[in-house]
Amino acid sequence: MKSLWNDKEARRFLKDPLDLRVYTSRLLGADSRLVLHGGGNTSVKTEVRNLFGEMEEVLYVKGSGWDLATIEREGFAPVKMNVLLKMAELKALKDTEMVSVQRSAMINPAAPNPSVEAILHAIIPFTYVDHTHSDVVVTITNTKDGRKRIEELYGPNMIIIDYVMPGFQLAKKVFDETKKVDWKKVTGIVLMNHGIFTFDDDAKRSYEKMIKLVTQAEKYLKKQNANYVIKKASSKPNLLQLVQMRRSICESRQTPVLATLLDDDKSLDYANRKNISFIASRGPLTPDHVIRVKRIPMILNGNILKSVSDYEQAYAKYFKQHASTDQKCLDLSPRWAIWPSYGCVAFGRNIKEVNIIKDITEHSMEAVVCAEKLGGWRALPAEDIFDVEYWDLEQAKLKKGGSAPLFQGKVAVVTGAASGIGKACVEQLLKQGASILALDIDKKITSTFPQNSVLGVVCDLTKQKDVVSAIAKGIKQFGGIDILMSNAGIFPEGETLECLNEEIWQKSLDVNLSSHQRLIKQCIPFLKYGIDASIIIVASKNVPAPGYGAGAYSVAKAGLTQLSRIAALELAKDGIRVNVIHPNQIFDTGIWTDSVLKNRAKHYGLSVEEYKTNNLLKVEIVSKDVANLACTMAGPVFAKTTGAQVPIDGGNERVI
Repeated sequence: MKSLWNDKEARRFLKDPLDLRVYTSRLLGADSRLVLHGGGNTSVKTEVRNLFGEMEEVLYVKGSGWDLATIEREGFAPVKMNVLLKMAELKALKDTEMVSVQRSAMINPAAPNPSVEAILHAIIPFTYVDHTHSDVVVTITNTKDGRKRIEELYGPNMIIIDYVMPGFQLAKKVFDETKKVDWKKVTGIVLMNHGIFTFDDDAKRSYEKMIKLVTQAEKYLKKQNANYVIKKASSKPNLLQLVQMRRSICESRQTPVLATLLDDDKSLDYANRKNISFIASRGPLTPDHVIRVKRIPMILNGNILKSVSDYEQAYAKYFKQHASTDQKCLDLSPRWAIWPSYGCVAFGRNIKEVNIIKDITEHSMEAVVCAEKLGGWRALPAEDIFDVEYWDLEQAKLKKGGSAPLFQGKVAVVTGAASGIGKACVEQLLKQGASILALDIDKKITSTFPQNSVLGVVCDLTKQKDVVSAIAKGIKQFGGIDILMSNAGIFPEGETLECLNEEIWQKSLDVNLSSHQRLIKQCIPFLKYGIDASIIIVASKNVPAPGYGAGAYSVAKAGLTQLSRIAALELAKDGIRVNVIHPNQIFDTGIWTDSVLKNRAKHYGLSVEEYKTNNLLKVEIVSKDVANLACTMAGPVFAKTTGAQVPIDGGNERVI
């Protein structure tokens, strides 16, 4: 592991000790081998002048909810040192009381809650304290002879603490065991099954001590031939089984979730190991991970429903064995699964949660395999993992954020998504928490939406191969389809039937009709396992009120509407709703250029603004309006409606 310290960059943070604390914290957070998703914590001790002009010593420690990779000054909670040191001398203290006292001792009430390890940071007598969950260090501790190996690796000047519950218990144990320690001789602190601490009065030295100790552990693993050699493999998973798996997990968890297939080389190698059921069921890399990935994954045995049921029963038994009478069981559902031959699957309510699980499992796989080469992977006993999983302070982290968005955990497919109505639909779905497969023939679709919850794929909907490939990518990324917004279309140049060009006629049928049929057909098998599955078709006002010279467009859209009606009839038995939107004159789409607008307005003897509001309500209809209607039709308001055709045109006399 290399130091990321940069003297030129560091000079930007020389304003005060807290600034340097921010800088080195970010260096630690930049390497996922040290900390993952809010893991680890750092602190700095300094003096501040209070309201009365008195100087008092304060510990600035990482606040709850902040990530070291992106932490700012505001992410550190300032706690009075004298209070923390007095707390360390108490014989006993409930963690909830500890949190309350720490918060009352902050000099800034608007700051985040201090880390649960604030007391531990306070009793280490150095200005800067760094704590990480280094993969390689924890890997070595999670073996049969873990303590002995750590002693051999770091020598007598490393303080080694056998595992104890984080919070006051851990701080108290370190306090008691270091009363007679000569801190000047101490190399660092290793917490078995948990992580490693380094410290110094200089920010750079404290950081680089961490890098040095972790590097020693890396070299030790290499010397022991305990490295992860990945065997390259490939697979072609049954996507319908993946969708069925996701549906079973949604039912188990009683909420929509995503299911992302991890079929990279490492995941395939791990899933295909002969003893995978044995080594994967011993526990997580660190107890902190349990609130994200639970104690163990689900191992698929070929029968999806039975695998989910077996996992639920095993979790219920685990809870019953370790719970106290006042504890309430969390949901029984797994957070990730090992799918032999195909890789692993991460389950999450949104793509952020999925990515957290993905990252944790990726690091865990490597740790387990390396530890096996050191004599066997040995995680903490189930009772210790349970204590962290049901720890009030850990559960509080997951309860933040308020109520879930309407479409959280749901998956939508939107066509024509690079512009106009399709783009507006994606944006509105995003606001309501959906994950989206966004399709368009325009190559810019791959960069139109930077959000992780949108997968932009270039797709020519008139080509079967493109459609099959695009849907497969979406299924692997999100695990299913709940909402299909079939919007893509073209508006061919107006010609009377007498003069209508054959190619224009055929192209309109291909894009405005046949491509929708092709897409719907490909999606139906997956929609059958969707959560409140719904298809929304964007047709046109030209269906009930066709326009002169718009035969190619009007006929194709009329056919599309008839296709939708038939789909509503056929798919109702599967719980799939099919409804149609008939927009008229959506002026913020590519069809309506300035020149087209001026010419059409002139044709009717109107100004451009008059033409835009040429309807009964005298309002302009824009893409966002259509998107809002489409999302409403996909939601609970239309839960008992199928086969409907809804105009959005401001009121058109011919339609009415």
